[in-house]
Order: sequence, then structure tokens, then C-alpha cells
Amino acid sequence: MTLTAQDRARKIKIIFFDVDGVLTDGTIWVYPMPVPQPDGSIGTKMVEAKGFSAHDGAGMTLARLGGMKVGIITKRISETVAIRARDLKLEFVYQGQAFKMKPIREVMEQEGVTLDEIAYVGDDVVDLPVMRQCGLAIAVANAREQVKDEAHYITPNRGGDGAGRDAIEFILEAKGVLRQCLEASIDEGNPLPPSMDIGKGGDLK
Repeated sequence: MTLTAQDRARKIKIIFFDVDGVLTDGTIWVYPMPVPQPDGSIGTKMVEAKGFSAHDGAGMTLARLGGMKVGIITKRISETVAIRARDLKLEFVYQGQAFKMKPIREVMEQEGVTLDEIAYVGDDVVDLPVMRQCGLAIAVANAREQVKDEAHYITPNRGGDGAGRDAIEFILEAKGVLRQCLEASIDEGNPLPPSMDIGKGGDLK
């Protein structure tokens, strides 16, 4: 029997996201920042910046409330991503990963989960090795056509514009707990929502 995307979603325990083009719109801003030098002169270093959707951040709170763990796997290495991951208290953060099945295998061994229990959200061909093997492969609306062709589900919104939230809500809806998680996210008595994405920009204090 062929499984539907909803059938696959009901099994998910961990959801992974690519970053550029999925949690962002794919634009990478690189700009110079002044750096004082030992001789008193001012040098520069290049700093990378990205824009993230607050809707996705709220979605990751919903995922936690629904019993899932959340992670990112990206080929680039960026302090901006590290800061956002700290704000969201992500369980799994893998940067500099050209071959994304390696961290997937590490997490499977660490968490005792199977591929059927992992969802992955991607947008480009570097994501296909994971998408071809994981339980639920999700492509964002702005993904390359080759990626959409192999996805079980395509988000209605583009990367950086709520696609991550779409993916999470699709899974929670399939599990039958979306409304429950939404209500829990605005419940003053629930300790989880206030502890996540508090907007300190990565301040660890």
C-alpha cells in the first residue's frame, strides 16, 4: 500500500530544516564590519547576515509542544545561523555539511529513531540524498523543480516566508494535535512557549 503524505507525517518524531532558501528566502547578505587593529588602524572583516521568519520560530515552539525535536542541517557555516539556533534552542545544529545523510545517521543512532520517523525540509539538490531516504520529504514553494518532483509535500509558502511553519503545521495536523498545540502555545500556564525565541539575538547570559 502506498503511504500518503499524511500517513508519513503521523510517524515523525524529528524534523530537520535546510537553512538558505528554506528558513530564509535564500538571499545571503555579506557586508564589511570595521575591526580595530593592534596598530590603531581600522580594518574590516566580512559579516554574513540572513533574514528569518518569526512565523517559523513560533512553529518550532508548536513542534516541541507536539512532542517533536527540531534541527537544522546546512552546507554553509554562519554565526547568524548559530545565533538563531540558540534563540530557538534547537536540539540539533549541523553546519558545514556537504553530505547531509552523515548527521542524519548520527542523530538516528543518538536518538534511537528510524528514517521513517524523520522529516526533512529542503529546496535544492543538495537536500535530495536525505529527502530520498527520510520518512517525510518536504519541499518549500520556491524549491527547485527537481526537488519538488521528489517531495511528499510542498509547502504553500516560500522559504523565509513561513514555509517552516507550514511544514510543522502539516505534520501536527496529520497527528491530530495542531489545535491542541496552538492553544498550548498561548496558555499562560505552559512553561515552554515563554522560554523559546525570546529575541536576545543569541545572548547566552
